[in-house]
Amino acid sequence: MPEKFSLKDHLFNDQSIADLAADFAAGVPGFNAADFHAEVMSGLAQRELMARLEWIADCVEKRLPADFPRMANALEAAMPPRLDPGLRDDDFGRFIHAVPGILAVRHGLEDHRDRALDLLYEATQRFSMEFYIRPFLNRWERETLARLTLWARDDNYHVRRLVSEGTRPKLPWAKNVSLSQGAALPLLEMLYADPTRYVTRSVANHLNDIAKTSPEMVIETLSNWHAQRQQETKELAWLTRHALRTLVKQGHFGALEMLGYRYDAPVSLDCIHVTPPDPAPGDAIEIRIVLSAPESCPVLVDYVLWSVRKDGSTSPKVFKLKQAVISPGKPLTLHKKHVLKADATTFTLYPGQHRVEVQVNGKVLGSASFDLKRA
Repeated sequence: MPEKFSLKDHLFNDQSIADLAADFAAGVPGFNAADFHAEVMSGLAQRELMARLEWIADCVEKRLPADFPRMANALEAAMPPRLDPGLRDDDFGRFIHAVPGILAVRHGLEDHRDRALDLLYEATQRFSMEFYIRPFLNRWERETLARLTLWARDDNYHVRRLVSEGTRPKLPWAKNVSLSQGAALPLLEMLYADPTRYVTRSVANHLNDIAKTSPEMVIETLSNWHAQRQQETKELAWLTRHALRTLVKQGHFGALEMLGYRYDAPVSLDCIHVTPPDPAPGDAIEIRIVLSAPESCPVLVDYVLWSVRKDGSTSPKVFKLKQAVISPGKPLTLHKKHVLKADATTFTLYPGQHRVEVQVNGKVLGSASFDLKRA
């Protein structure tokens, strides 16, 4: 069998640590690259991904000046060249270059705020400092937001992206941020017309986070941006779809309407058929759906799978199916093969009656059931 992919070993390994050692040896006088490499590798294997970062930072820290301003100078001197400013997307950088962020929080948060923020500014042009700006927002909200306001107009798109990404309410893997809901909207207002997809994707993800608790705030914000016409039409349409993706899955009326889908569209469900009627875990079910309408109707078709839980209750999960236009006299027939994964890592299948619903423009039109057998 092929060896299972390990993200922690992919990011932190003999070669990546050797590269980091070379960076510090080139920038910091007296830094012993071989000694550093040996110490890091001796403690790497037994640690998980984020703990490996902390361990690497430990090994760097003991080789730098204890005084934070001098430490920050050394960290900046050891930084590799800035990420290519000519790229437009997905240039995240290497995890090994997160060390300045860790040490900025450890030693600069309380007594050297401004110098630490300067360090994050330089570091995020090598690796995103989205995790490490958040403690500063929690400790120094007013001062950090003021700095982010300046960075939102920076020439470097990695700095601009940090403004949006670092303030996201639900940033994956990151600690919570104590900003009030919508506190970062003035920053997003400065960024949504950005020419770089790396930035606008972050803005869209930020709005999607907000939408999970304050959908109307997101709808209003997007409506205002459409009226202002500061972003290219195609890019703003993409940003809008990406920002509303959770609300669309939920069938939110305002989100669907903004995307041009009528909740009250005169669409009929002529057929929904699920086979086989009694699959087992690991099998695939075939879903057949036929829709019709008396007039031309743009439709966003989803199917909702209601699965049995351990306690006998059911829970829904929405799956995208088709974006189309139904024309009079031309029914839309859709087929979908859905594998009932028996070895999924995020959920467990339980036997019992499951249900498949057809959702069109956020409105459930009908359903069909099947009985999942025991494995």
